[in-house]
Amino acid sequence: MAASTEQFVAWVRGAAPYIHAFRGRTFVLAFGGEVAAGARAQSLAYDCNLLAALGIRLVLVHGARPQIEAELARRGLEPRYHNGLRVTDADALECVKAAMAVTRIEVEALLSQGLPNTPMAGSYMRVTGGNFITARPVGVVDGVDYQYTGAVRKIIAEEINADLDQQNVVLISPMGVSPAGEIFNLSMEEVAEAVAVALKAEKLIYLCDAPGLLDADQRLIDSVTADEAERMFNAGEGLTEDLDLYLPCAIRAVRRGVARVHLIDHDKDGGLLLEFFTHAGVGTVVSRDPLFRLRDASFEDVAALVALISPMEADGTLVRRGRELLEQEIDRFSVVEHDGVLVGCAALYPFSDERAAELACLAVTPEYRRAGLGDQLLRRIEQRARNQRLERLFVLTTRTAHWFRERGFSEIGPEALPQKKRDLYNYQRRSKVFVKTL
Repeated sequence: MAASTEQFVAWVRGAAPYIHAFRGRTFVLAFGGEVAAGARAQSLAYDCNLLAALGIRLVLVHGARPQIEAELARRGLEPRYHNGLRVTDADALECVKAAMAVTRIEVEALLSQGLPNTPMAGSYMRVTGGNFITARPVGVVDGVDYQYTGAVRKIIAEEINADLDQQNVVLISPMGVSPAGEIFNLSMEEVAEAVAVALKAEKLIYLCDAPGLLDADQRLIDSVTADEAERMFNAGEGLTEDLDLYLPCAIRAVRRGVARVHLIDHDKDGGLLLEFFTHAGVGTVVSRDPLFRLRDASFEDVAALVALISPMEADGTLVRRGRELLEQEIDRFSVVEHDGVLVGCAALYPFSDERAAELACLAVTPEYRRAGLGDQLLRRIEQRARNQRLERLFVLTTRTAHWFRERGFSEIGPEALPQKKRDLYNYQRRSKVFVKTL
């Protein structure tokens, strides 16, 4: 099998857990007017089509700022902003309505393709919309009357869900009406936030003018908590024009119940697929709590454990364990998840009579071996051993002796193992034995 073919097969298999996890979940995808009219719009439509085909309930919220600016210029009108928010008078509102209508129909056209020899061949995306947003005026702020610039008052979530239940893709333009029938211009990012919160969405995604949040060395930060993101925002660290608008919405959204907010570069071809169906992703994820979660394993984890440790069993790093044995010993395992996907494990086998325990089956997927997960799993196993009043932790290894030495383990001979473990020692495997006093 050619290397490229093997990579393709490995990628598809690696994506399978995410496909299963996301089916039936609601994603809200927000993008500005520059994306809708840009070179990547076609590819974005292809990827949205694929997400919908995989059973993801998809809500799209589009912006139209460049289109509004162009319409204002065409009519000889000057744009007005205050604190980054457009002041919408009656003339500007006419430009907003015209620009929104054109942008919406262009997005619908992109989503309605089905030509042969394209990723959308044979598909039919039913795109729906409606009066889902009740709005109110922003009013007068700092002495400035925003007039027809509005804020979200209410999202009619049950109607959006009814459309999603019919396997429709819902497309929302950032405009709303008041109970009195007035029309208001809304900000795309706040509409997307409000919709995601109202729908209790699994993910809110902003396509933006940056790879995501960057650290002081301009390296991508793959995940941050809301508190960390708020500190960065208040310090003005690494903020672009889009991030300055989107990051506060992301922080509020996760604090109000949205599971994850993703900030993805709108110029990254296939960014949605890479973010959601690969371990590493390509953007920044904002969550209320850290993405990595350590916990005790359960019977439902057995299949994922088999998939995790099989490659390391095949190359001799780990001793082979059959599925039946894993099922019998599942209570000995601790696991670590990343965004709901199991990416690491370790097991504790106590020998209480000798106040000792074995650390076994310590494994982390290659993509996360530099994320410190091995250390976290080791600390958890050590704590579990201490809770059982055990005094020594030993490990048998053929490949990672240096890793354990660096963490306080000392090499001993097989004869120093607890009697039951010594009787099972495989002299053909010639594993090195290390011990650590707890």
